[in-house]
Formats: sequence, structure tokens, C-alpha cells
Amino acid sequence: MLKLAILGTGAISDSHINAYLAHRDEAEIVALVDLFPDKAAEKAARYGLAARVFKDHDELLRGCDFDAASICLPPFEHAPAAVALLRAGKHVLTEKPMATCLEECDQMLAAARASHRVLGVVAQNRFKTPMMKLKRVLEAGLIGRVLHAQVDSFWWRGSNYYDLWWRGTWGREGGGCTMNHAVHQIDLFLWMMGLPATVQSMSLNLAHENSEVEDFSTSVLTYPNGSVGQITASLIHHGEEQQVVFQGERAKIAVPWQIKASVQKENGFPQDNAALTAEIQAFYDQLPEVSREGHYGQIANFLAAIAGREALLVDGEQGRRTLELITAIYQSGHLDQRVKLPLASDAPFYSRDGILKHAGHFHEKTRNVENFASNDITLGRNVGR
Repeated sequence: MLKLAILGTGAISDSHINAYLAHRDEAEIVALVDLFPDKAAEKAARYGLAARVFKDHDELLRGCDFDAASICLPPFEHAPAAVALLRAGKHVLTEKPMATCLEECDQMLAAARASHRVLGVVAQNRFKTPMMKLKRVLEAGLIGRVLHAQVDSFWWRGSNYYDLWWRGTWGREGGGCTMNHAVHQIDLFLWMMGLPATVQSMSLNLAHENSEVEDFSTSVLTYPNGSVGQITASLIHHGEEQQVVFQGERAKIAVPWQIKASVQKENGFPQDNAALTAEIQAFYDQLPEVSREGHYGQIANFLAAIAGREALLVDGEQGRRTLELITAIYQSGHLDQRVKLPLASDAPFYSRDGILKHAGHFHEKTRNVENFASNDITLGRNVGR
């Protein structure tokens, strides 16, 4: 029986707890860690867990025997906790973003290599049927070469959102909506398109005055084969509609699922290509459903990877790659430059110190609360559907 610890008992920890409880035959949650022990104890009681409570990862390592951990802490705590656990011989699955800078990612990867332990990074939207099917349709080449790929990561958060003490700061959150909301869509984009050659970005804060970081960014990406990408991240969009769109030479496909195929008339204007639309739809329909979706699917894969039954589908290298593109977006937006990828270790935003030196402050924080009374969160209207 695999013994598990969960570090951080905020809202996202529920997804991890429920997923592990679905594997009671092979995994047991034995510890919960939180800066506020009462919050961890309440969560243990809510789920009927016979788990011990600790205040930090150091106390956990001194006082508990366990094999693996989920890290659901604020972003600035991901790397210190992960490195400590990996060095102690524990397997680690960390929530997004993997860390607050590339230097921390590299420290985590080095610790995983040295300990020969599994390091996974949460990217639960890959484990959803529409996304799996979309990738398969792309790989089949039915739409032809991708000409334009578009990601809209649209969320809405009120001004109170950034009152939480660690949010809205470069030092603790590592960035704004690009880092902490669009990270999932950026992961999907890279999974399907690969790393671009260049990035040109703009970052703004349009509506959140208690925050140093952006609440809106938009980026244009270029690829060596001539394809173009576009990523927009936002916390100002009412309705929180989100989409991933691929415009190919022959057709458009998207999630939420859409197909549009056109051929030209004699004068160059479009008319529907019903035959290709039907072909793509038939291919899509015959693809299998994902048996376990979201966190359930990713944690099933994490446990199977530890046991040696499956390859880890989202490892630390892929988590780092996502942060590399986000880092390039910040470097471009804050230094007003076109950035080439991959980034070197001397890139201005590679380290925490570099980010603090080069990132502009849109505002300064003047309000801080330790916790919100409500733990309710929203997950966007169309993520992975």
C-alpha cells in the first residue's frame, strides 16, 4: 500500500483527495500539511481520513513515514517542498505551475534525477476526452498543416481575489493570469504544437489595483515551418469562455468541439466542404473515451508510473517547458522585445532574482488577508469540453 501525503489543503486539494480515494486498494492518505493546521484537520474530518496533520514539509519529513506526495501549496512553495521530498526519496506530483522560475524547475529536475524518483506536474486537461481526441485528429493530418493555432484562456476575478496574502506578487505567485490561469492552456498548446521559435507579447493590468502582476496578456508565436500561434490570458472576461482552436489548410477544429471545412468557389470565396467535415467527424467519433478524466486520470497515471505499470504522461521536463514559454512571454512583455526560444540560463527572467529585477510592478499591494472564509472556486466554462 502506497502511503501518501498532501501538502496544502486549499480548494485544489479536494481534487487530489477524491482521486486518491478512488484508489483505496493501492494508496492511503496518511498526512496532510498546511500552514494552518486547523484547516488541514477540518479537511481530514470532512473526508474521514486517518491522516496526521503537519505544518510544513520539514515537520512532515521528520515525523511521518510516507512514499509519495501531492504538492498543492502556493507556487513559491512548490520547489522548496519538492526538492526536499525528492531528496528524501519521495515521489512527487506538484500542482501547476511547476515553480515560479526556470531555475527552480531545474533544481527540481536535478533532485528527481539524483533520487531516481517520479516527478509529475499537474496538467489535468490533457486527461479529458475532447482534448485527447483533438490531439489525435491533429496527428492524423486531416486538417492539413496548421496555419494558425489560438488559445483563449478567459477568466474573471474580482478585485478581492488579490487580497489573499501570497497572490498578486512576483516574489510569491511568480506572475499573474499567464502563469497561474493560462498555464493549463499553454501546456495544451505546447503538447499539440511544440515549442515555438519566437514570442512577441504584451502584458497589462487592466482592472486589479491590489496586484503587482498582469491580469491580461496576449502573445504571437512563430514556428520554423511558418505556422503562427496566438495565446491570450485574461482575468477580465465575464463568462470565462475558453477555447483551443487550430486553423489548418483544409479545415478548422477546436475545443469546445467544432469543425468547419471550406473549399473555394471559382472566385475564391468559401463554400462548405461537407465531405471533409463528415470524414473528420467520423474519425473523431470512433476515437475512444478517456476512462478517467481530469485529476482522476492524472493521479491514476502517477500511481501507475510509481508502480512501473505505465510511463508518466506529464513529467517534470514537460512542466518546465510550459514554464519556459511563460517565462518568454514575461520577458517579451516586460522588456518590449521579441524573444527567441529556447531560453538560456542567463535569460533575464530565468531566476527568481532576475524576475524581481526585471518585472515591472503594475501596482503595489496594499491589502492582505490570511484566508478567505469561502473556499469555493470556479474552473471556467469550457475547459477541456
